[in-house]
Amino acid sequence: MSEMPSRRAVLSSGLALAGTAALATRADAVPPRPVPSVRTAAPARAADTYVAPDGPEVVEREAGRGTGPLRKVSLSAGASNMELGGGLTVPTWAYGGKLPGEAVRVTAGDILELALTNNLSQSTSLHWHGLALRNDMDGVPDLTQKAIQPGASFTYRFAVSHPGTYWIHPHSGVQLDRGLYAPLIVDDPKEPLAYDKEWVVVLDDWLDGVDGSTPDAVLGELTKGRGSSHDATAHKKAARRGAARADGDAPSRLLVGASSDLLGGHAGDVAYPHYLVNGRRATDPSVFEAKPGDRIRLRVINASGDTAFRLALGGHRMTVTHTDGFPVRHTETDTLLLAMGERYDVLVTAGDGVFPLTALAEGKDASAMAVLRTASGELPPATARPAELDGELVTADRLAPDEGVALAEREPDRTVRMTLTGSMDAYDWAFDGKPYDPAVRQPVRAGERVRLAFTNRTSMWHPIHLHGHTFALAGTALGARKDTAAVLPGRTLTVDLDADNPGLWMLHCHNVYHAEAGMMTVLGYLR
Repeated sequence: MSEMPSRRAVLSSGLALAGTAALATRADAVPPRPVPSVRTAAPARAADTYVAPDGPEVVEREAGRGTGPLRKVSLSAGASNMELGGGLTVPTWAYGGKLPGEAVRVTAGDILELALTNNLSQSTSLHWHGLALRNDMDGVPDLTQKAIQPGASFTYRFAVSHPGTYWIHPHSGVQLDRGLYAPLIVDDPKEPLAYDKEWVVVLDDWLDGVDGSTPDAVLGELTKGRGSSHDATAHKKAARRGAARADGDAPSRLLVGASSDLLGGHAGDVAYPHYLVNGRRATDPSVFEAKPGDRIRLRVINASGDTAFRLALGGHRMTVTHTDGFPVRHTETDTLLLAMGERYDVLVTAGDGVFPLTALAEGKDASAMAVLRTASGELPPATARPAELDGELVTADRLAPDEGVALAEREPDRTVRMTLTGSMDAYDWAFDGKPYDPAVRQPVRAGERVRLAFTNRTSMWHPIHLHGHTFALAGTALGARKDTAAVLPGRTLTVDLDADNPGLWMLHCHNVYHAEAGMMTVLGYLR
């Protein structure tokens, strides 16, 4: 029986012709407040024409980013056996056989040229999470580029404008929930922070290769064998094969009873057997060494598929300096809550001793851990739960942007309202009740101030990520600059952005299983 063509596959042919409260944020109770005298975006019409990912508007915008030094990097995606600590080795996919992949490091102003070789059995891609870059390098198959087939290579080349903490991962099926991720650090040539050491911390939830589990199998189990509603044929087949394994050899990974007040109720869909910091389990943790009194910059990235993490460093207060790559006014806190895709930079002054950096899997009764060591002594137990986890929690809506990156006050030219819909039982996550269709776009025009209002009518929280832009958390005053922010159940999240990067940009839930079930749409620039 022949497969129906996927929505992504349909779009790829079009590309040949045509040339992304506690956690978040500013979450107002629904219904959202009306915005007077603001044009609300009309649905895209068949006659609307959009900027192509490689169109002249994109080329012109890229030219304005400058031409700095060229930084060349080679990267391969392939199968690998990965040791997660304590003698546990699992088969998975990774970049360069490392978990996380080796950090890609450039300086703002550089031209990055990265050649990705696909040694996987599936097609893949590479998305630059958080970067404002040229649209045809954004790495969304059948939207901004053709998928990289097994055995093939693709070279990404673009100007890197903004310093900050970012990361890379595929935008193909549920590959993100394997080991395919790595930090992307963009150094500031005029770095204003003073610190002695830097610690890159990557958080993850893990099931791939454990007792026969795979992300494709989990997707099949969640969707009752339907697999992705929009993904390529190969991924659909893999999901169906995975569903069969989930009913047979592999254990069920459906999560029941996980709850968090901070997340507004249901905490997640997937029961992960392990949680990791920098690729290691808490029983055999990653250890970072420093001296007492050292000032340490932590760059924290949540690379997980379905888990929010509450993070604290035992015996220390943290000073938040950045969120999602952009600086904020320095704010002290005991603990942080990171949604999937979010990043925070913090400064700590190291004490004298051995301290647990604990990442609590919020609402899931489990944790991951790394260790800061500045003296001799025994490692903390894997179950260490520092008191700071229950201390002061600074959320993104309480952070003020640094004056140098604050979005200027301005009335929106256009308001785009979207309702988050779906349920755990049907697993039909979507925007406005319609699963992802790349031919349907949320239209905007270059130069507009755009207001996005997300109303969550589901019983689940959703971290929403926009490609190619940052937005400001909106309210009585424009807030911190972000690219990922959570919408809690029964709430509305309102954000403002400047439409200054033409192209077709994915806007989606960063729970990888929600996205694959259909909670994705496209912000499209009209020509």
